Amino acid sequence: MTVSKDTVFEQAARKQLWAGHLIPSHNSTGGKLENRSPIDNTVIGHIADGDTSDINAAVAAARQSFASGEWSSLAPVERKQIMLRWAALLEANQEELAALDCIDAGKPITECLNTDMPATIETFYWYAEAIDKLFDKVAPTGKDALGLIVREPMGVVGVVLPWNFPAQMFAWKVAPALAAGNSVVVKPAELTSLSAYRMVQLAHQAGVPQAALTLVCGLGEKVGEALGRHDDVDMVSFTGSTEVGRYFLQYSAQSNLKEIVLECGGKSPQIVFEDADLDAAVPSILAAAFWNMSENCSCGSRLIVHASIKAPLLERLKAGLADWKMGDPRDADVSIGPMIEQAHFDKVKAYLETTLAQGGTLVEGGHIRENMGSGWYVEPTIFDNITPEMTIFQEEVFGPLLAVTDFSTDDQAIALANNSRYGLAASFYTRNLSRALRVATAIKAGTVSVNGFSEGSIATPFGGYKLSGFGGRDKGLEALDQYLQTKTIWYVN
Repeated sequence: MTVSKDTVFEQAARKQLWAGHLIPSHNSTGGKLENRSPIDNTVIGHIADGDTSDINAAVAAARQSFASGEWSSLAPVERKQIMLRWAALLEANQEELAALDCIDAGKPITECLNTDMPATIETFYWYAEAIDKLFDKVAPTGKDALGLIVREPMGVVGVVLPWNFPAQMFAWKVAPALAAGNSVVVKPAELTSLSAYRMVQLAHQAGVPQAALTLVCGLGEKVGEALGRHDDVDMVSFTGSTEVGRYFLQYSAQSNLKEIVLECGGKSPQIVFEDADLDAAVPSILAAAFWNMSENCSCGSRLIVHASIKAPLLERLKAGLADWKMGDPRDADVSIGPMIEQAHFDKVKAYLETTLAQGGTLVEGGHIRENMGSGWYVEPTIFDNITPEMTIFQEEVFGPLLAVTDFSTDDQAIALANNSRYGLAASFYTRNLSRALRVATAIKAGTVSVNGFSEGSIATPFGGYKLSGFGGRDKGLEALDQYLQTKTIWYVN
């Protein structure tokens, strides 16, 4: 859908979800944190500064709700109807939600309207429809016994969200967790809490019990850690950096051995073989590299290209970048907004400078725009002559820097693609079906797309190998499985 900038933002402002107002949650101290927009670094409101006592209150409420059965014991079709109402409310308010993510995260409004919100709404409809279509099993036994294999909700689930796709990541985790019958405590990123707050409001309006879905805002080192360490939380699903993911494993080990699901960093390769259709590939290559300012865990930040076609491909990429306008993300024709905050901008800037110092060849871009808005704007940048020893080849930048490396043989391309601690996603381009099957099998990544950049659909699981995470998958029926316990009931005649 396409809506004018003024219509979207005036509608959201009328709802008064920012403009100095406090985004509440369980908050015993009354403390608050400034909420700044990365667009221009202005204060657009405040969020509650939660702490351990707030997590304790939210978890206690969630546990009581689960035990009471007000959500967990509803017939699947009843949960389905409530979640369908919630999805319809999200659809009715999607322009407002898109505006919230745009101003809160600096995401281009066109992407929020045309990509993020449709995907978010689809997720809720999909899991709502899946609820009453899951069947348990009967084990093969003799006549003297009956073996049932059943799945039950985990109990109290903690959800810790990243800042790069606030509404969509909320949907990927909360929709299947609630559909499975759990009580859920949500900790949004402190940088982007607005859409999560509004979506929880709409959930309660649709009929989800308030204690079955609670929001606790605040800093990760206070609220996130308290959730990870809580002895009455049965599971935590986390999306974010690998560094923070390691902390949640520690929290689990030091508390009640709660289940942990991690979707962490990535350093995804894009391979372009010599027989690729370059004109068709270029838009997908650029989208993989620079979509959402490259603040995307599946970002195709390593371009591995056959030496014989590197020069013409780079020329096409340079020409294609003309369509990637940088500026105020509230403008409909802008594709590149700001980095999320000053600290992250400084990190991306340092990677740019390090790559130049290590011998990377600047092909296009390379400029920062500290005189634009917040000053946290980095041009889409392409570096050539990147080797596996260079920092930019190995480390996740989470900013618009594309590293180009060439190869001569298929085996070299596969080795370069797998030369990473991460394994979240990969893509490659070829017209050779035999090669496509061989390479897709050889690449160590959770999602491999051929002749296009994609994370699949809501029906396909998403998650990674190696340091990109483990413990389960987002999306698909596999996501529902991770929020369910498996129980054997053995009945002797």
